[in-house]
Amino acid sequence: MSTGIRTSLRELLATARIDPGRVRYCMLGTTHCINALLERKGLDRVAVVRIGAPASKAIPPFADWPADLASAVRFRSFFVEGGNEFDGREMRRLAERRLRTIASAIDGRVRSVAITSIFSPVTPAQEIQASRVLQGALRHRVSISLSHEIATIGLLERENATILNAALQSVARRAVVAFRRATRQLGLRSALYFGQNDGTLMDIETALRQPILTVSSGPTNSIRGASFLARVSDSIVVDVGGTSTDIGVLKAGFPLESSRPAMVGGVRTNFRIPDILDLALGGGSRVRPGRRLTVGPDSVGYRLTKEARAVGGPTLTATDIAVALGRCRFGDPKNVRGLSPSMVAEADRVIHAMVEAGIDRVRTSAKPLPVILVGGGSILLRDRLKGVSQIVRPDHFDVANAIGVSIAEVGADVDTVLSYGDDSRSRALARACRGAVDRAVRAGANRRRTRVANIEEIPLTYLPGNAVRVRVKACGALAM
Repeated sequence: MSTGIRTSLRELLATARIDPGRVRYCMLGTTHCINALLERKGLDRVAVVRIGAPASKAIPPFADWPADLASAVRFRSFFVEGGNEFDGREMRRLAERRLRTIASAIDGRVRSVAITSIFSPVTPAQEIQASRVLQGALRHRVSISLSHEIATIGLLERENATILNAALQSVARRAVVAFRRATRQLGLRSALYFGQNDGTLMDIETALRQPILTVSSGPTNSIRGASFLARVSDSIVVDVGGTSTDIGVLKAGFPLESSRPAMVGGVRTNFRIPDILDLALGGGSRVRPGRRLTVGPDSVGYRLTKEARAVGGPTLTATDIAVALGRCRFGDPKNVRGLSPSMVAEADRVIHAMVEAGIDRVRTSAKPLPVILVGGGSILLRDRLKGVSQIVRPDHFDVANAIGVSIAEVGADVDTVLSYGDDSRSRALARACRGAVDRAVRAGANRRRTRVANIEEIPLTYLPGNAVRVRVKACGALAM
């Protein structure tokens, strides 16, 4: 990983003729973590501690996980007495003796622990206390993930997200080490940041604690980059790569967040993630002619420059179709002149039908919106699509992902339950907003240039006391 980063940075510095000492910040958008989850590789085994017994024993951890991922991650699950009510009142005292027994059972046998307590986003005290007890009783070093730092209200989905976060600890450390090594070898002494799922940045320390928040940063960076390049704040973004196409909605310059539980690696979670539709369509997608022509889902990926017909290879790809139609310069057009015109037209129809159906699935209203095309694979698409008011293909469309992470602000959020019966709405919201701003500043934002970007209130009608779930998002420019 560090080789690729180092090579890219070296070429960039040489081309721009920039003194490395003048570079103050380096931002990385990476798919390292999501790839590890999808491939089930390099993950830590996790000891799961759920606080809330006996009430929380009905459904055990890993109950709805894919069998192969659970097998790669699960060590043992433990139930501990404790937990809180929705308004922060303590259900039971935390059973510290039980935690010390758990420490003896896992010491030296796992690298990561995931701790989840009932309603900890409202009152995290028992999770923090449990972490201190375990750390004090363990002789070997472990990484501990606390659910109130990872996800939102909803015990099982929050626990799932926390377990995934714990499983990614070693993956995150390798990514951070590679990033640091690459920049230091080039003489860069800049502050390092990672792109996160909501289109903002987090510092290295946060990335090490919460790597799960990077799993959708790839398409999010492309959406942010598309907005910047096209100077459009509300639109649909279609990002076509070598293997897949990501389609998302851009609202006020940021990707629209999903209101549904997010599926990550086949696991149901509830942390913040953009509403992105993934299609198995890219420049390297295999085209199979026949009575029913198909495009994908398999792809030659990075081998496109060796396997595509246009370069003399054996595989017919979506890029070959674009070359045959004169949409791009790649390889030698003579190599695709023998393709049947009717087959080329049918492949083009299938490709556009896939994208147009995807656009229909993500749109939030019947009103036609402009579509911004980015990504190197967007050369597959013509300059008109059904149900679209305008096609925008900005300059530098092929590097929108890198631009998106380079322009990102530092972000942080607060997701909690407030009771307006105990306090006035204005004071309660002001307190939540201050908390979100403070978190962003601690992560590296300039306090004077940090703002509250969004406030969401969801009444919890099934709970007493005028309870409301409040989500506050704060964003700020990097502190200079």
